[in-house]
Amino acid sequence: MSSSLKKSSHSRHPLIMGTAILTITGLVTRIIGFFYRIYLSRLFGEEGMGIYQLLSPVLALSFSLTAAGFQTAISKFVAAQAGRENTAFPSRRPMAMGLLLTVPLSLACTFILFLESDRIAVHLLQEPRTADMIRILAPSIPLSAIHACINGYFYGIKKAGVPAGTQLFEQCCRVACVYLISARILAQGQSPSINVAVLGLTIGEGCSMLAALLAAWYHFSRCSHSLPKVAAKHGSPRTTDARACPPASPHSPSVPGYGQLLGMVIPLTANRIVLNLLQSVESVSIPAGLRSYGYDNTTALSVYGVLTGMSFPMIFFPNALTGSVSVMLLPMISESYARGDDEGIRRAVLRTIKYCFLLGFICMGFFLLTGKTLGEGLYKSPLAGHFIRTLSLICPFLYLDTTLSSILQGLGMAGRLFLINVTSLLARLLFILLAVPHLGIQGYLYGLLASQILQCVLYLACLWHRALRGK
Repeated sequence: MSSSLKKSSHSRHPLIMGTAILTITGLVTRIIGFFYRIYLSRLFGEEGMGIYQLLSPVLALSFSLTAAGFQTAISKFVAAQAGRENTAFPSRRPMAMGLLLTVPLSLACTFILFLESDRIAVHLLQEPRTADMIRILAPSIPLSAIHACINGYFYGIKKAGVPAGTQLFEQCCRVACVYLISARILAQGQSPSINVAVLGLTIGEGCSMLAALLAAWYHFSRCSHSLPKVAAKHGSPRTTDARACPPASPHSPSVPGYGQLLGMVIPLTANRIVLNLLQSVESVSIPAGLRSYGYDNTTALSVYGVLTGMSFPMIFFPNALTGSVSVMLLPMISESYARGDDEGIRRAVLRTIKYCFLLGFICMGFFLLTGKTLGEGLYKSPLAGHFIRTLSLICPFLYLDTTLSSILQGLGMAGRLFLINVTSLLARLLFILLAVPHLGIQGYLYGLLASQILQCVLYLACLWHRALRGK
């Protein structure tokens, strides 16, 4: 009896359990990544970090095109079915359809990146030295697409341990690969290239995909073996438990077809592509704006590398908690929305606002007081310390925006979310074009703060009308 009560109590708090799992593994992953960034910055220098960060738009755009929309759509469909049918083993069909669609798409993307790497490096990233990095990165695209589809299924059934575990495994494999290869090159009396870091990224993605495939195989093996056990328990081969393993019939109204899946994936993908294109323009425009301010190319890349490769990871470190909450909120809000539980949605929104603001103000005070020490002590860069102190002002809005965007997605407000994000990015681009050539990198920091505040206000306005007032 007590065991059943414990199980019931556990099932009532999937957000708490899932967030705890994601937060713990996320913190461990970020701690590893934090020291990994320090290692990279000392191994490749500020300019090398700047060149490495230029690769981010290519990676983000490729992931948006091939994987991000599928992961979100699979998570929402699986969560909705689990809520309506009260099953612990929703149909695997959304994941299977996602894989059949995204694998050919991601392979095509890999092919294009490999063939057009020189043009992308020169014309898009405006740095020819990134061409080899793009070719090394290209094979990771289908690996991350497969990984994303599997993660989407497990997020939908609120089993956060699988995505969290594969994320940690990926980080460990990446760091180990880069460290071993770099150590071997240094032992030969040579200096390793920044390409080693990109190779580690691709190998880490491959390892995490294999781990996700093993987890999916184990999960569905349990599902297939649960039917005969449940039937035997009830004394009838035709008696089954809906929570054990429902049939994956494509004709079930809870299971989407290709049209329904694409109907959700295409808008999500289009939104992400537009946002990533704007972010790509932002990433490339910052070094260009710094050159207009008067920096040479090496100095501009160094300042950009310190900002994005050293200071940003520090500010985003506490986002391990809010990011975990946001990942678990999406399927939970989707499930509550499907059930019509407006009061549950309202409570989730109010608690999110309360605790994310509290975390944000605590972190803001911490980074304001210790930013200089952290920058000089960890990175040996006074500029990083200045950036950390300035960026601390965005913490309350940054952490809240992460979770509120997930709630808006769960409420089916992807269109408004897209418009808000575009507005925020355009505001930042305006600061880059107008302020950075005259104020330097400080102009971008002002724009970043203004855009985060604007984004937060617009998110809250949408939720006020939809969730907080119960309309």
